[in-house]
Amino acid sequence: MKALVLQKKKGLPSYTQEAELNSEGSEGIVVDLHYSALNRRDYWITQGLYPGIKEGVILGSDGVGYYNGKRVIINPGLDWGNDERCQSERFHVLGLPSDGTFASKVVVPKENVYHAPKHLSDVEAASLPLAGLTAYRVLFSRCQLQSGDNVLISGVGGGVAHYALLFAVAAGANVIVTSSSEEKIGKAIELGAQHGVDYTGENWVNECKSIVPDGFDVIIDSAAGDGFQNFIKLSSAGGRIGIYGGTRGPITNINPQILFWRQISILGSTMGSPSDFSKMLHFVEHHSIKPVIDAVFPMSDYAQAFERIAETRQFGKIVLDNGS
Repeated sequence: MKALVLQKKKGLPSYTQEAELNSEGSEGIVVDLHYSALNRRDYWITQGLYPGIKEGVILGSDGVGYYNGKRVIINPGLDWGNDERCQSERFHVLGLPSDGTFASKVVVPKENVYHAPKHLSDVEAASLPLAGLTAYRVLFSRCQLQSGDNVLISGVGGGVAHYALLFAVAAGANVIVTSSSEEKIGKAIELGAQHGVDYTGENWVNECKSIVPDGFDVIIDSAAGDGFQNFIKLSSAGGRIGIYGGTRGPITNINPQILFWRQISILGSTMGSPSDFSKMLHFVEHHSIKPVIDAVFPMSDYAQAFERIAETRQFGKIVLDNGS
């Protein structure tokens, strides 16, 4: 079968039409895949910057395809466990260490397979699972987003951030975004954001304060790093800061007095539980949410897809056509 196989621990995968479907010792089912989607996780794996990298694995976490004649999508989070508060020690994500969705077929547990939302095309549905689940949990399960909340989404444009924008707008929140790209800010406003701020400007924090003087009820971030301290300054009393990534490294220089006096919560979030996934699908269907698809590449042109996500040029999701 066709697949993108990681042949070495650092570097792009290789395209092959002779990959084997690994179902040995598995109680899973076989899904015939039509489309899959890239995530930042896939890029970090190719850079050797992800734990547990192994050679010979088929990458990819998101996919849409068919099982028993029905169109399905896959929850890529495996072995979450019984605690809604956090994942078990056995939790892992499809595409490493288990073979993933950049292939013609994939073997997954039956309980991880769900009917794809009817209003979404195959391409749109393929983009939903990992990013949609991550955005839903950090917004609703962790930060308890409510209608009317003032929400700041940093670094809009990436897959999770763009879903967070769509979900927050659908939930009735007042959304402000940050980006280094005026083009991305413009697209976010088209999707329902009320304002956008260029975070490369010297006065971006004050600009945010001028828009929401009383502070943000919810702030969503994936970068961390030295700049994270600004989100403390921008939080409302009782504000919630949800963080699902750390591309800029450790968080430093936080003033604890502001944290405890204003009773601000910093909430880590990773992927989501099966319950989160089901609720996310219901939310998407109920609000007829349509994701933004940045680009679609034939699977054989995967190098271009990885190049695009590496340069962070995209707004929305990058999708692979698994049949080409």
